[in-house]
Amino acid sequence: MTMFPEDLADGFRLFHATDYARNLNHYRQLAEQGQAPRVMLIACADSRVSPGSIFKAKIGEIFTVRNVANLVPPYETTGKYHGVSAALQFAVTSLKVQHIIVMGHSQCGGIKSCLHGAHMPSSDFVSNWMSLLDETRAELLAKNPRPELAPAMLERAGIKTSLANLRSFPDVKKREDDGDLQLHGAHFNIGTGMLSVLNEETGQFDPLLLDRFEDDFKRTGIG
Repeated sequence: MTMFPEDLADGFRLFHATDYARNLNHYRQLAEQGQAPRVMLIACADSRVSPGSIFKAKIGEIFTVRNVANLVPPYETTGKYHGVSAALQFAVTSLKVQHIIVMGHSQCGGIKSCLHGAHMPSSDFVSNWMSLLDETRAELLAKNPRPELAPAMLERAGIKTSLANLRSFPDVKKREDDGDLQLHGAHFNIGTGMLSVLNEETGQFDPLLLDRFEDDFKRTGIG
């Protein structure tokens, strides 16, 4: 007989007695009226990166898709299974989200495997998925960055590639051109807790400033 992990069971019991109980009306409203998130977030499946925690989002606020290395494949209709594409189509055409954010992170295992892809078997699921960045990786390495900088550089370059792939979807492109949808790139540093946001005009990731809340933290004794 298999046993459900007890630590997760205890965590659920605590959630049900606290968060769920305090927000019971909100949960019932979501159940009855459905979801209406303004934001779709495409993030990595890495257990160290929790989008809901990072953005202090309430249940129902962010439509989230997570996969290895937060990748978006380009638009194509020849394959059978399109998990990311299906979620994207639903978010854009049914939920009518106003923002799509591709969020990468530091020390990404998928990115590291992509950089060392030549050493992985061609039939490997991870290497096949990460081949979406083959061209991006080749361009980056052709610029001869220092080896220790390559992972961080590819993490950010991969975000830009996914944004470009997003724009290959006709529904995404049309809604963005009409001004009904905005695309964003972001990178979360696990070790420092900093979030950097892509400026597509400069191509740089600029740290999201924290000073907006510093005075409040000082007054309340949090910081």
